[in-house]
Amino acid sequence: MKRRTAIKQLLIVAGGLVLVPSCLSESGKASIRLTNLDISASDEDLLAALVETIIPETDSPGAKSLNLHLFVLKMIDDCHSEADQQAFVSGLRDWDQEARKALGKAYEKATGSDQIAFMEAVNGDRGHPLSGFFGLVKRRTIQGYLNSQYVMTHELVYELAPGRYDGYAPA
Repeated sequence: MKRRTAIKQLLIVAGGLVLVPSCLSESGKASIRLTNLDISASDEDLLAALVETIIPETDSPGAKSLNLHLFVLKMIDDCHSEADQQAFVSGLRDWDQEARKALGKAYEKATGSDQIAFMEAVNGDRGHPLSGFFGLVKRRTIQGYLNSQYVMTHELVYELAPGRYDGYAPA
């Protein structure tokens, strides 16, 4: 065997060994790496449906197409206390259970009007046990939307300081 061929094959095998862990990742875990939250793929799908209900897709992209559910997960994982993180995970699981009781099926499988009605029922009742969880998700979803690339490039018009001269502006 030639030395060049042996080195080339060795490098191919080494590259394959580097890629194997990413191919063997668990399919039941969240699609992003979280250090403090234990979120499954079904929990992530539920959160994606929830943020899509908050900011639906119209002529502008919705929350799901902007991946705001991943933003919410990352912000809660990185920026909130351990108590808030545990409350978020339990709130997400409780949201699924309450939705199954109220809607008769999973929240993400319900129709848009049923999802909106359930969400408004939780949001309207401040004494509801899920209102704190929903408020947290809603705040982080709106924050992610307002800081998204789409809003920053298409919706907000930035003018370099001092701006243009408008001689007809009222005094």
